[in-house]
Amino acid sequence: MPTKITRRTFGKAGAAATLTFGLSAIQPSSAQTKILGANDRIRLGFIGVANRGRQLLDSFQECPSAEIAALCDIDANTLQKAGEDYGNDNTILEHDFQKLIDRNDLDALVLATPDHWHAYQTIEACKAGKDVYCEKPLSSTIQEGRLMVQAARKYKRIVQVGIHRRSAPLYQKIVQDNPDKKLGKVTVARSSHCSNMYPRGIGKAKPTTPPDYLDWDLWLGPKPFQPYQENIAPYKFRWWIAYCSQIANQGVHFLDAIRWSLGETAPASVCAMGGKFVVDDDRTIPDTLDVCFQFASGRLIHFCHYEGNGNPIMATDANYRPLGFLELRGTNGTMYVYDNRYLIKAEQPGQFQEKGARIEEEEYSLEGTKDGNANITTLHAQNFLDCMRSRELPNTDVEEGHRSTTMSLLANISLATGLRLEWDAEKERITNNDKANEFLSYEYRAPWKLEI
Repeated sequence: MPTKITRRTFGKAGAAATLTFGLSAIQPSSAQTKILGANDRIRLGFIGVANRGRQLLDSFQECPSAEIAALCDIDANTLQKAGEDYGNDNTILEHDFQKLIDRNDLDALVLATPDHWHAYQTIEACKAGKDVYCEKPLSSTIQEGRLMVQAARKYKRIVQVGIHRRSAPLYQKIVQDNPDKKLGKVTVARSSHCSNMYPRGIGKAKPTTPPDYLDWDLWLGPKPFQPYQENIAPYKFRWWIAYCSQIANQGVHFLDAIRWSLGETAPASVCAMGGKFVVDDDRTIPDTLDVCFQFASGRLIHFCHYEGNGNPIMATDANYRPLGFLELRGTNGTMYVYDNRYLIKAEQPGQFQEKGARIEEEEYSLEGTKDGNANITTLHAQNFLDCMRSRELPNTDVEEGHRSTTMSLLANISLATGLRLEWDAEKERITNNDKANEFLSYEYRAPWKLEI
């Protein structure tokens, strides 16, 4: 049966960008931060240094101007290991992230913490005069995301969101070329995340005492208290609606790439359907999900998250290999997009139409780039560092990250309420069901407060 998500459960959970440096400048306040010179090394503090945090450490290490000055994690074992692997005698190691926010000798913070910490840590860092690289998804609620945008603007901070394909040369070329010109009017775009987790998924676990090396209360932070379970932290929180979801974790990358490629700002409506159909674990998100977003411009974006089966659902070639992460379907042709190449297949005329292929087929590959995240993440990290000096908006500015994260969060609300939602993107309100707007925020657990 579908997973039943009540408001109480969920409550515990909670314009195209430029290709390079953005459209406008953000001049820092001299009272809050120094002006970085061209030869200055940028001192970075990393909060959250497991899994994605280590990937970011690897990427920033490849940037000559970056200095890994401080590391922070609430898991003592994780912190010690990161210190051994990335630190030196001068590296600061901290358990409490607030101490990094308060330091005057750090230029920026890199956040790879769970989603429910992103808003508080980003806003407090902005208030302290620090620029921020914040991992995706930007926030755990739509209201948090808007406050993060407001804080970045109020304190004139550079905030880069870790939706890194905006720094990928291939995706930048696609945007420059304009899919509507190449393919004819694109009316449908599709993407997916498929991983067969049947039958055990993330497993089952009973509440227990947290290990002595983990500060569980600080991990929970602003979220309501719940007992520790080993299949929540450190990484499996992504299958708990209180802390994340797979459309927010995985889907936001591809929803953003589609939205950016097609020059869209926000959907007009969204409908999500799915449930926990086959995987027998403790998850509180679906193992099967289909979401459709409709835009006022006349197009649909589909995203599916399948964890009861993992075979590719995109169109395949003669050897049954998937043709892309994204599928953009136009009136004259369809584009299948990887990280380092794309393929355009011509449309053939249908009923009552003149015969003949409508465009020439095309295959484009980028030479000298890796087909994966590591290289792209390094480009994204370097873009952030460059923008700290230039004060230009970064490739995935906080506003863009917020708009794409909002799509993921709206899908979760649609699933939770069982409704097709109509969305006013300017007011950031659901217009066809007022109670659904209760999901746009949640009350922080004391003593945590979100204030800009």
